[in-house]
Amino acid sequence: MDFETIQYETGGGVARITLNRPEKLNALSFKLQKELNAALWEADNDTSVHCMILRGNGRAFSAGYDLTPLQSPPPKREKDEQYTTVYRGMASLEDDLWQLERQQRERIALWDVHKPVIAQVHGYCLAGGTDLALLCDIVIAADDAVFGFPPVRAMGSPVGHMWTYLVGPQWAKYFLLTGDSVSGAQAAEIGLVFKSVPPDALESEVEALAAKMAKIEVELLAPNKRIVNIALEMMGARTVQRMAAEMDARAHQAPAVREFGRRAMTEGLKAALEWRDSKFGDGRAADDYQRRRAEQEARLRHEE
Repeated sequence: MDFETIQYETGGGVARITLNRPEKLNALSFKLQKELNAALWEADNDTSVHCMILRGNGRAFSAGYDLTPLQSPPPKREKDEQYTTVYRGMASLEDDLWQLERQQRERIALWDVHKPVIAQVHGYCLAGGTDLALLCDIVIAADDAVFGFPPVRAMGSPVGHMWTYLVGPQWAKYFLLTGDSVSGAQAAEIGLVFKSVPPDALESEVEALAAKMAKIEVELLAPNKRIVNIALEMMGARTVQRMAAEMDARAHQAPAVREFGRRAMTEGLKAALEWRDSKFGDGRAADDYQRRRAEQEARLRHEE
């Protein structure tokens, strides 16, 4: 199967799926999400594959959803498959929810495929990037990776919600009520990810885990993945994903969301992001503050 926005390869019992829009920091377009869905089911149907690795090319795992369409008026749903919900607050509530759920159906394959999926996270894992990574079975991150959901400041709510299940209500509320981020090292400390490692050790760490899983028969891997997911579903995890889409559509009605969209279309995305984040004083709009902070924290951690 040929793909345009991802790379797909198999070998040694492992399928490696790589988000491949490095010039956009692997921003999630609808096409990318559709291709990811197809690749996941392709790997699940391949009897030589025991597990999968999800990773990103370039400087980031994924910096979020593709906001480029915000710079032009939204096309009608029935006319253009590329319509996405980044037109925050501009569609009707029902149409907004329809679009959110459509994309959610593509991503939920990470949860539904029978074989385990390991997320290999480096650089930014923000907004939509977390909607992918947190659905994976195990997440291994670089110490200086950056996790967070900054759109809660003026764009909506996470359209996928595993936050509470992974880190508990206090940390989940911290992320969702501030838009702040944590480093990969911090994410490991609070349980958002399985572990973090130095950036130059990330690939070997993930490959070692995948190789270990590849030694186990799929007939054993699949039921053991499924029982954990069923336990989470009995705690409401599947229903909460559906509710997250509804909460996001509801949040899109906020005046700040409409203002963000207006600024993005009239002044450009950079100006809109500056407007969204500058009031918090964390330098996120400058694009490098979080990375510098994460690198500093990683260095301190390894010097202790």
